[in-house]
Amino acid sequence: MSLRLPGSRTGQRGLRLWPVGVVLGLAFLTAMLVASAVFYTGWDLLGARGMKAQPQIDSKTLFDLVKLSFGVVAGAGALVALVVAYRRQRVDEDGSLRDATRLHTERFTTAVSQLGDGSPAVLLGGVHALAGLADDAPTRDLRQTCIDVLCAYLRLPYTAKSALPASDPEALHTYLALREVRHTIIRLIRDHLRHPADHPHSWQGHDLDFTGAVFDGGDLSGAVFSGGTVNFADATFSSGTFRFLNSTFCGGTVNFTGATFADGTVGFNNATFDGASVTFLRTEYTGATVAFNEAAFNDGTVAFNNAAFRSGTVNFVRTKFLGGTVNFRTSTLDGGTINFTDARLSGGSVHFTSMTVLDGNFRFKRAKFEGGTVLFKGSSFRGGAVTFPRAVFAGSTVVFNSTTFGGGAVTFAQATGNAPVGLPGLGGGAPTTTGLVLATGW
Repeated sequence: MSLRLPGSRTGQRGLRLWPVGVVLGLAFLTAMLVASAVFYTGWDLLGARGMKAQPQIDSKTLFDLVKLSFGVVAGAGALVALVVAYRRQRVDEDGSLRDATRLHTERFTTAVSQLGDGSPAVLLGGVHALAGLADDAPTRDLRQTCIDVLCAYLRLPYTAKSALPASDPEALHTYLALREVRHTIIRLIRDHLRHPADHPHSWQGHDLDFTGAVFDGGDLSGAVFSGGTVNFADATFSSGTFRFLNSTFCGGTVNFTGATFADGTVGFNNATFDGASVTFLRTEYTGATVAFNEAAFNDGTVAFNNAAFRSGTVNFVRTKFLGGTVNFRTSTLDGGTINFTDARLSGGSVHFTSMTVLDGNFRFKRAKFEGGTVLFKGSSFRGGAVTFPRAVFAGSTVVFNSTTFGGGAVTFAQATGNAPVGLPGLGGGAPTTTGLVLATGW
Protein backbone atom coordinates (compact mmCIF):
# COMPACT_ATOMS: atom_id res chain seq x y z
CA MET A 1 0.00 0.00 0.00
CA SER A 2 1.42 3.38 -1.01
CA LEU A 3 0.88 5.96 1.73
CA ARG A 4 1.34 9.70 1.84
CA LEU A 5 2.58 10.67 5.26
CA PRO A 6 0.73 13.34 7.22
CA GLY A 7 2.49 16.65 7.50
CA SER A 8 4.20 16.32 4.14
CA ARG A 9 2.10 18.95 2.46
CA THR A 10 1.06 22.56 2.73
CA GLY A 11 0.17 23.71 6.22
CA GLN A 12 3.01 21.87 7.97
CA ARG A 13 6.03 23.87 6.87
CA GLY A 14 6.07 26.28 9.82
CA LEU A 15 5.46 29.99 9.96
CA ARG A 16 7.17 32.37 7.59
CA LEU A 17 7.28 35.60 9.68
CA TRP A 18 9.20 38.73 8.70
CA PRO A 19 11.87 40.03 11.14
CA VAL A 20 10.28 42.02 13.95
CA GLY A 21 12.33 45.13 13.13
CA VAL A 22 11.01 45.18 9.56
CA VAL A 23 7.43 44.64 10.76
CA LEU A 24 7.69 47.47 13.34
CA GLY A 25 9.21 49.83 10.80
CA LEU A 26 6.44 49.12 8.30
CA ALA A 27 3.81 49.43 11.03
CA PHE A 28 5.16 52.85 12.12
CA LEU A 29 5.36 54.03 8.52
CA THR A 30 1.80 52.90 7.83
CA ALA A 31 0.55 54.57 11.02
CA MET A 32 2.28 57.86 10.10
CA LEU A 33 0.86 57.82 6.60
CA VAL A 34 -2.66 57.13 7.88
CA ALA A 35 -2.37 59.81 10.58
CA SER A 36 -1.04 62.35 8.05
CA ALA A 37 -3.83 61.59 5.63
CA VAL A 38 -6.46 61.99 8.34
CA PHE A 39 -4.87 65.22 9.63
CA TYR A 40 -4.61 66.93 6.26
CA THR A 41 -8.08 65.75 5.22
CA GLY A 42 -9.55 67.24 8.39
CA TRP A 43 -7.44 70.38 7.94
CA ASP A 44 -8.81 70.88 4.46
CA LEU A 45 -12.42 70.18 5.50
CA LEU A 46 -12.13 72.81 8.28
CA GLY A 47 -11.02 75.34 5.71
CA ALA A 48 -7.75 76.20 7.44
CA ARG A 49 -5.28 77.93 5.17
CA GLY A 50 -2.55 79.00 7.57
CA MET A 51 -1.46 79.25 11.19
CA LYS A 52 -1.04 82.36 13.31
CA ALA A 53 2.55 82.83 14.40
CA GLN A 54 3.21 83.35 18.12
CA PRO A 55 6.33 85.28 19.30
CA GLN A 56 6.71 83.13 22.39
CA ILE A 57 5.34 79.87 23.85
CA ASP A 58 3.11 80.30 26.86
CA SER A 59 2.57 77.69 29.57
CA LYS A 60 -0.66 76.39 28.02
CA THR A 61 0.97 75.74 24.65
CA LEU A 62 3.93 74.08 26.34
CA PHE A 63 1.59 71.88 28.32
CA ASP A 64 -0.24 70.90 25.11
CA LEU A 65 3.07 69.96 23.48
CA VAL A 66 4.00 67.80 26.47
CA LYS A 67 0.63 66.02 26.26
CA LEU A 68 1.13 65.51 22.53
CA SER A 69 4.58 64.02 23.14
CA PHE A 70 3.23 61.60 25.72
CA GLY A 71 0.38 60.71 23.35
CA VAL A 72 2.83 59.90 20.56
CA VAL A 73 4.95 57.77 22.88
CA ALA A 74 1.86 55.95 24.19
CA GLY A 75 0.61 55.34 20.65
CA ALA A 76 3.99 53.99 19.60
CA GLY A 77 4.04 51.71 22.63
CA ALA A 78 0.54 50.48 21.84
CA LEU A 79 1.56 49.82 18.25
CA VAL A 80 4.58 47.81 19.38
CA ALA A 81 2.41 45.85 21.81
CA LEU A 82 -0.13 45.16 19.06
CA VAL A 83 2.52 43.85 16.66
CA VAL A 84 4.12 41.67 19.34
CA ALA A 85 0.74 40.34 20.48
CA TYR A 86 -0.19 39.47 16.88
CA ARG A 87 3.08 37.64 16.33
CA ARG A 88 2.67 35.80 19.63
CA GLN A 89 -0.86 34.77 18.59
CA ARG A 90 0.45 33.47 15.28
CA VAL A 91 3.20 31.50 17.03
CA ASP A 92 0.69 30.06 19.52
CA GLU A 93 -1.65 29.05 16.72
CA ASP A 94 1.20 27.42 14.85
CA GLY A 95 2.23 25.59 18.01
CA SER A 96 -1.33 24.36 18.51
CA LEU A 97 -1.44 23.18 14.91
CA ARG A 98 1.87 21.36 15.33
CA ASP A 99 0.60 19.67 18.48
CA ALA A 100 -2.64 18.67 16.75
CA THR A 101 -0.67 17.38 13.77
CA ARG A 102 1.68 15.41 16.01
CA LEU A 103 -1.30 13.77 17.75
CA HIS A 104 -2.94 13.16 14.38
CA THR A 105 0.23 11.45 13.12
CA GLU A 106 0.36 9.16 16.14
CA ARG A 107 -3.30 8.17 15.72
CA PHE A 108 -2.77 7.78 11.97
CA THR A 109 0.13 5.39 12.48
CA THR A 110 -1.92 3.28 14.89
CA ALA A 111 -4.94 3.15 12.56
CA VAL A 112 -2.86 2.21 9.51
CA SER A 113 -1.14 -0.57 11.43
CA GLN A 114 -4.59 -2.03 12.13
CA LEU A 115 -5.26 -2.23 8.38
CA GLY A 116 -2.30 -4.58 8.11
CA ASP A 117 -3.73 -6.98 10.67
CA GLY A 118 -5.15 -10.33 9.62
CA SER A 119 -8.14 -10.19 11.95
CA PRO A 120 -11.37 -8.88 10.32
CA ALA A 121 -12.42 -7.25 13.60
CA VAL A 122 -9.12 -5.35 13.84
CA LEU A 123 -9.42 -4.36 10.19
CA LEU A 124 -12.89 -2.93 10.78
CA GLY A 125 -11.57 -1.06 13.81
CA GLY A 126 -8.81 0.45 11.71
CA VAL A 127 -11.31 1.49 9.02
CA HIS A 128 -13.54 3.30 11.51
CA ALA A 129 -10.50 4.83 13.21
CA LEU A 130 -9.27 6.31 9.92
CA ALA A 131 -12.71 7.69 9.08
CA GLY A 132 -12.90 9.33 12.52
CA LEU A 133 -9.35 10.61 12.11
CA ALA A 134 -10.32 12.21 8.80
CA ASP A 135 -13.15 14.02 10.56
CA ASP A 136 -10.76 15.34 13.23
CA ALA A 137 -7.95 16.24 10.82
CA PRO A 138 -6.56 19.75 11.51
CA THR A 139 -6.04 20.49 7.81
CA ARG A 140 -7.77 19.57 4.55
CA ASP A 141 -4.62 17.86 3.27
CA LEU A 142 -4.45 15.56 6.30
CA ARG A 143 -8.11 14.65 5.76
CA GLN A 144 -7.31 13.82 2.14
CA THR A 145 -4.47 11.57 3.34
CA CYS A 146 -6.86 9.51 5.47
CA ILE A 147 -9.30 9.23 2.55
CA ASP A 148 -6.44 8.16 0.26
CA VAL A 149 -5.51 5.30 2.62
CA LEU A 150 -9.10 4.03 2.76
CA CYS A 151 -9.27 4.11 -1.05
CA ALA A 152 -5.87 2.42 -1.30
CA TYR A 153 -7.18 -0.50 0.76
CA LEU A 154 -9.91 -1.01 -1.87
CA ARG A 155 -7.25 -1.05 -4.59
CA LEU A 156 -5.37 -3.95 -2.98
CA PRO A 157 -5.59 -7.34 -4.78
CA TYR A 158 -8.98 -8.89 -4.17
CA THR A 159 -10.50 -12.19 -5.30
CA ALA A 160 -14.21 -12.03 -6.06
CA LYS A 161 -16.54 -14.84 -5.06
CA SER A 162 -16.84 -16.13 -8.61
CA ALA A 163 -13.08 -16.82 -8.68
CA LEU A 164 -12.91 -18.76 -5.38
CA PRO A 165 -11.93 -22.45 -5.40
CA ALA A 166 -14.91 -24.77 -5.27
CA SER A 167 -15.69 -26.48 -1.95
CA ASP A 168 -13.23 -24.39 0.08
CA PRO A 169 -15.10 -23.08 3.15
CA GLU A 170 -12.03 -21.34 4.58
CA ALA A 171 -11.54 -19.34 1.38
CA LEU A 172 -15.24 -18.44 1.44
CA HIS A 173 -15.05 -17.24 5.06
CA THR A 174 -11.99 -15.12 4.27
CA TYR A 175 -13.76 -13.66 1.26
CA LEU A 176 -16.90 -12.78 3.25
CA ALA A 177 -14.83 -11.09 5.97
CA LEU A 178 -12.83 -9.00 3.50
CA ARG A 179 -16.00 -8.10 1.59
CA GLU A 180 -17.53 -6.75 4.80
CA VAL A 181 -14.47 -4.59 5.40
CA ARG A 182 -14.51 -3.26 1.84
CA HIS A 183 -18.24 -2.54 1.83
CA THR A 184 -17.87 -0.77 5.19
CA ILE A 185 -15.29 1.58 3.65
CA ILE A 186 -17.68 2.36 0.78
CA ARG A 187 -20.56 3.00 3.22
CA LEU A 188 -18.41 5.36 5.31
CA ILE A 189 -17.44 7.30 2.18
CA ARG A 190 -21.12 7.47 1.18
CA ASP A 191 -22.19 8.77 4.60
CA HIS A 192 -19.59 11.55 4.49
CA LEU A 193 -20.56 12.54 0.94
CA ARG A 194 -24.16 12.92 2.09
CA HIS A 195 -23.20 15.72 4.49
CA PRO A 196 -23.74 19.29 3.17
CA ALA A 197 -20.58 20.90 1.82
CA ASP A 198 -20.36 23.24 4.82
CA HIS A 199 -20.65 20.40 7.35
CA PRO A 200 -17.39 19.91 9.30
CA HIS A 201 -17.35 16.20 8.43
CA SER A 202 -18.27 16.53 4.76
CA TRP A 203 -15.93 14.88 2.25
CA GLN A 204 -17.42 16.68 -0.74
CA GLY A 205 -14.76 18.08 -3.03
CA HIS A 206 -12.15 15.51 -1.98
CA ASP A 207 -10.62 13.05 -4.44
CA LEU A 208 -11.52 9.35 -4.31
CA ASP A 209 -9.14 7.04 -6.18
CA PHE A 210 -10.44 3.52 -6.91
CA THR A 211 -8.21 2.93 -9.93
CA GLY A 212 -8.00 -0.77 -10.84
CA ALA A 213 -10.12 -1.89 -7.88
CA VAL A 214 -12.36 -4.97 -8.01
CA PHE A 215 -15.97 -4.44 -6.87
CA ASP A 216 -18.60 -7.04 -6.10
CA GLY A 217 -21.14 -4.49 -4.88
CA GLY A 218 -21.22 -1.29 -2.90
CA ASP A 219 -23.50 1.59 -2.08
CA LEU A 220 -22.90 5.30 -2.70
CA SER A 221 -26.63 6.10 -2.82
CA GLY A 222 -27.56 9.66 -1.94
CA ALA A 223 -23.98 10.91 -2.25
CA VAL A 224 -23.35 14.43 -3.55
CA PHE A 225 -20.46 14.88 -5.98
CA SER A 226 -19.89 18.64 -6.01
CA GLY A 227 -16.18 18.74 -6.82
CA GLY A 228 -13.00 16.75 -6.89
CA THR A 229 -12.44 13.56 -8.90
CA VAL A 230 -13.90 10.12 -8.23
CA ASN A 231 -11.77 7.69 -10.21
CA PHE A 232 -12.94 4.18 -11.14
CA ALA A 233 -10.50 3.94 -14.08
CA ASP A 234 -9.67 0.33 -15.04
CA ALA A 235 -11.88 -0.97 -12.22
CA THR A 236 -13.70 -4.30 -12.56
CA PHE A 237 -17.34 -4.77 -11.59
CA SER A 238 -17.54 -8.54 -11.33
CA SER A 239 -20.88 -9.14 -9.59
CA GLY A 240 -23.41 -7.68 -7.21
CA THR A 241 -24.88 -4.18 -7.40
CA PHE A 242 -22.99 -0.94 -7.07
CA ARG A 243 -25.50 1.83 -6.35
CA PHE A 244 -25.47 5.56 -7.01
CA LEU A 245 -29.24 5.79 -6.40
CA ASN A 246 -30.59 9.31 -5.80
CA SER A 247 -27.07 10.72 -6.02
CA THR A 248 -26.37 14.23 -7.25
CA PHE A 249 -23.60 15.07 -9.71
CA CYS A 250 -23.27 18.85 -9.67
CA GLY A 251 -19.56 19.31 -10.26
CA GLY A 252 -16.27 17.49 -10.56
CA THR A 253 -15.64 14.28 -12.48
CA VAL A 254 -16.61 10.64 -12.02
CA ASN A 255 -14.29 8.58 -14.19
CA PHE A 256 -14.91 4.97 -15.30
CA THR A 257 -12.42 5.06 -18.19
CA GLY A 258 -11.26 1.54 -19.13
CA ALA A 259 -13.52 -0.15 -16.56
CA THR A 260 -14.86 -3.67 -17.18
CA PHE A 261 -18.48 -4.54 -16.41
CA ALA A 262 -18.46 -8.32 -16.38
CA ASP A 263 -21.61 -8.97 -14.37
CA GLY A 264 -23.97 -7.37 -11.89
CA THR A 265 -25.42 -3.87 -12.01
CA VAL A 266 -24.16 -0.31 -11.65
CA GLY A 267 -27.23 1.77 -10.89
CA PHE A 268 -27.61 5.54 -11.26
CA ASN A 269 -31.39 5.36 -10.87
CA ASN A 270 -33.06 8.64 -9.85
CA ALA A 271 -29.68 10.39 -9.98
CA THR A 272 -29.45 14.06 -10.96
CA PHE A 273 -26.77 15.28 -13.36
CA ASP A 274 -26.32 19.03 -13.22
CA GLY A 275 -22.90 20.08 -14.41
CA ALA A 276 -20.69 17.07 -13.69
CA SER A 277 -18.78 14.90 -16.13
CA VAL A 278 -19.29 11.11 -15.92
CA THR A 279 -17.03 9.25 -18.34
CA PHE A 280 -17.24 5.62 -19.45
CA LEU A 281 -14.56 5.90 -22.15
CA ARG A 282 -13.20 2.59 -23.52
CA THR A 283 -15.34 0.56 -21.11
CA GLU A 284 -16.29 -3.07 -21.84
CA TYR A 285 -19.64 -4.74 -21.18
CA THR A 286 -19.92 -8.51 -21.14
CA GLY A 287 -23.08 -9.17 -19.17
CA ALA A 288 -23.59 -6.29 -16.74
CA THR A 289 -26.30 -3.64 -16.61
CA VAL A 290 -25.66 0.08 -16.22
CA ALA A 291 -28.95 1.76 -15.31
CA PHE A 292 -29.88 5.45 -15.41
CA ASN A 293 -33.59 4.77 -14.93
CA GLU A 294 -35.63 7.85 -13.97
CA ALA A 295 -32.47 9.95 -13.81
CA ALA A 296 -32.55 13.64 -14.73
CA PHE A 297 -29.96 15.17 -17.05
CA ASN A 298 -30.03 18.94 -16.63
CA ASP A 299 -26.46 19.68 -17.66
CA GLY A 300 -23.05 18.05 -17.93
CA THR A 301 -21.87 15.04 -19.91
CA VAL A 302 -22.10 11.25 -19.71
CA ALA A 303 -19.70 9.78 -22.26
CA PHE A 304 -19.48 6.16 -23.50
CA ASN A 305 -17.04 6.98 -26.29
CA ASN A 306 -15.09 4.02 -27.73
CA ALA A 307 -16.97 1.59 -25.46
CA ALA A 308 -17.50 -2.06 -26.47
CA PHE A 309 -20.96 -3.53 -25.78
CA ARG A 310 -20.79 -7.30 -26.24
CA SER A 311 -23.75 -8.13 -24.02
CA GLY A 312 -25.66 -6.60 -21.17
CA THR A 313 -27.80 -3.48 -21.09
CA VAL A 314 -27.51 0.28 -20.66
CA ASN A 315 -30.90 1.52 -19.45
CA PHE A 316 -32.33 5.03 -19.64
CA VAL A 317 -35.89 3.96 -18.80
CA ARG A 318 -38.15 6.94 -17.92
CA THR A 319 -35.08 9.19 -17.93
CA LYS A 320 -35.56 12.93 -18.46
CA PHE A 321 -33.16 14.77 -20.73
CA LEU A 322 -33.51 18.51 -20.13
CA GLY A 323 -29.95 19.43 -21.09
CA GLY A 324 -26.43 18.09 -21.28
CA THR A 325 -25.10 15.34 -23.52
CA VAL A 326 -25.06 11.54 -23.51
CA ASN A 327 -22.41 10.40 -25.97
CA PHE A 328 -21.77 6.94 -27.49
CA ARG A 329 -19.47 8.25 -30.21
CA THR A 330 -17.32 5.62 -32.04
CA SER A 331 -18.54 2.81 -29.75
CA THR A 332 -19.24 -0.75 -30.89
CA LEU A 333 -22.52 -2.56 -30.25
CA ASP A 334 -22.05 -6.30 -30.77
CA GLY A 335 -24.79 -7.54 -28.46
CA GLY A 336 -26.99 -6.33 -25.67
CA THR A 337 -29.38 -3.38 -25.58
CA ILE A 338 -29.23 0.38 -25.24
CA ASN A 339 -32.68 1.11 -23.89
CA PHE A 340 -34.55 4.45 -23.83
CA THR A 341 -38.03 3.07 -23.11
CA ASP A 342 -40.40 5.85 -21.91
CA ALA A 343 -37.53 8.35 -21.91
CA ARG A 344 -38.33 12.03 -22.45
CA LEU A 345 -35.98 14.17 -24.50
CA SER A 346 -36.82 17.85 -23.95
CA GLY A 347 -33.34 19.28 -24.45
CA GLY A 348 -29.70 18.33 -24.75
CA SER A 349 -28.50 15.65 -27.12
CA VAL A 350 -27.83 11.92 -27.40
CA HIS A 351 -25.02 11.01 -29.81
CA PHE A 352 -24.59 7.62 -31.48
CA THR A 353 -22.27 9.21 -34.03
CA SER A 354 -19.85 6.94 -35.95
CA MET A 355 -20.91 3.83 -34.05
CA THR A 356 -20.35 0.32 -35.41
CA VAL A 357 -23.42 -1.87 -34.92
CA LEU A 358 -22.89 -5.60 -35.49
CA ASP A 359 -25.69 -6.90 -33.33
CA GLY A 360 -27.90 -5.75 -30.47
CA ASN A 361 -30.72 -3.24 -30.12
CA PHE A 362 -31.43 0.44 -29.67
CA ARG A 363 -34.87 0.60 -28.09
CA PHE A 364 -36.93 3.82 -27.94
CA LYS A 365 -40.30 2.34 -27.00
CA ARG A 366 -42.86 5.07 -26.11
CA ALA A 367 -40.03 7.62 -25.96
CA LYS A 368 -41.07 11.27 -26.30
CA PHE A 369 -38.89 13.48 -28.47
CA GLU A 370 -39.97 17.02 -27.52
CA GLY A 371 -36.69 18.87 -28.03
CA GLY A 372 -32.98 18.33 -28.42
CA THR A 373 -31.22 16.01 -30.84
CA VAL A 374 -30.59 12.28 -31.34
CA LEU A 375 -27.74 11.63 -33.77
CA PHE A 376 -26.88 8.38 -35.59
CA LYS A 377 -24.81 10.35 -38.09
CA GLY A 378 -22.00 8.41 -39.74
CA SER A 379 -22.80 5.11 -38.03
CA SER A 380 -22.44 1.74 -39.72
CA PHE A 381 -25.09 -0.99 -39.30
CA ARG A 382 -24.22 -4.55 -40.26
CA GLY A 383 -26.92 -5.99 -38.03
CA GLY A 384 -28.97 -5.12 -34.99
CA ALA A 385 -32.07 -2.99 -34.80
CA VAL A 386 -33.21 0.53 -33.94
CA THR A 387 -36.85 0.46 -32.84
CA PHE A 388 -39.24 3.35 -32.08
CA PRO A 389 -42.54 1.57 -31.24
CA ARG A 390 -45.21 4.10 -30.19
CA ALA A 391 -42.59 6.84 -29.96
CA VAL A 392 -43.73 10.47 -30.24
CA PHE A 393 -41.74 12.91 -32.40
CA ALA A 394 -42.89 16.40 -31.42
CA GLY A 395 -39.96 18.74 -31.73
CA SER A 396 -36.70 16.84 -31.51
CA THR A 397 -34.40 16.09 -34.40
CA VAL A 398 -33.48 12.45 -35.01
CA VAL A 399 -30.67 12.32 -37.57
CA PHE A 400 -29.46 9.35 -39.64
CA ASN A 401 -27.42 11.37 -42.18
CA SER A 402 -24.40 9.54 -43.65
CA THR A 403 -25.47 6.31 -41.90
CA THR A 404 -24.78 3.09 -43.83
CA PHE A 405 -26.88 -0.06 -43.56
CA GLY A 406 -25.46 -3.39 -44.65
CA GLY A 407 -28.11 -5.14 -42.55
CA GLY A 408 -30.25 -4.56 -39.53
CA ALA A 409 -33.59 -2.82 -39.24
CA VAL A 410 -35.11 0.51 -38.25
CA THR A 411 -38.78 0.30 -37.26
CA PHE A 412 -41.39 2.89 -36.27
CA ALA A 413 -44.45 0.76 -35.42
CA GLN A 414 -47.30 3.05 -34.27
CA ALA A 415 -44.94 6.00 -33.84
CA THR A 416 -46.30 9.51 -34.44
CA GLY A 417 -44.87 12.88 -35.44
CA ASN A 418 -42.15 14.12 -37.80
CA ALA A 419 -40.04 11.61 -39.69
CA PRO A 420 -36.34 11.28 -38.81
CA VAL A 421 -33.87 13.07 -41.08
CA GLY A 422 -31.69 11.35 -43.66
CA LEU A 423 -32.77 7.73 -43.16
CA PRO A 424 -31.66 5.79 -46.28
CA GLY A 425 -32.99 2.49 -47.55
CA LEU A 426 -31.59 -0.53 -45.73
CA GLY A 427 -29.47 -3.18 -47.30
CA GLY A 428 -32.25 -5.69 -46.67
CA GLY A 429 -35.06 -3.42 -47.89
CA ALA A 430 -36.80 -0.18 -46.95
CA PRO A 431 -37.32 0.87 -43.34
CA THR A 432 -40.33 -0.72 -41.68
CA THR A 433 -42.86 2.04 -40.96
CA THR A 434 -45.96 0.06 -40.06
CA GLY A 435 -48.49 2.36 -38.43
CA LEU A 436 -46.17 5.40 -38.52
CA VAL A 437 -48.11 8.67 -38.76
CA LEU A 438 -45.78 11.25 -40.25
CA ALA A 439 -46.20 15.01 -40.15
CA THR A 440 -43.86 15.25 -43.15
CA GLY A 441 -43.02 12.70 -45.83
CA TRP A 442 -39.83 10.74 -46.25
